[in-house]
Amino acid sequence: MAKAMNANVTALHVLPTSRENSYQIDILESEPDRYSASAECALEYLSFVGRVARAAGVECDLVHVTSDQPFKAIIKTAQNKKCDLILMASHGRRGIEGFLLGSETQKVLTHSQIPVLVYR
Repeated sequence: MAKAMNANVTALHVLPTSRENSYQIDILESEPDRYSASAECALEYLSFVGRVARAAGVECDLVHVTSDQPFKAIIKTAQNKKCDLILMASHGRRGIEGFLLGSETQKVLTHSQIPVLVYR
């Protein structure tokens, strides 16, 4: 899509700085290296996006941030980068997991003044 529109892409990965759910806190306490592994995983995701963008001939800026409120970091980054569109995936979490975790996509849709395209 970006290539067809001759657009630049900002790929963003937001890593939460804290875990809101007690079961996640228990996991982090029992596995202290898990948080740093998550940061490494985020960089791998961004590297992959960068490679795909380069292969398609699309200019891509890779951004990795940490935030207690990922949806706010997404909106702030889009504003700072002067993005015309926010593209997000819908993971479709349901049931108790969806209730506990909430939907960052839904929060961005609700709070962003920048148009949001949700891919499912």
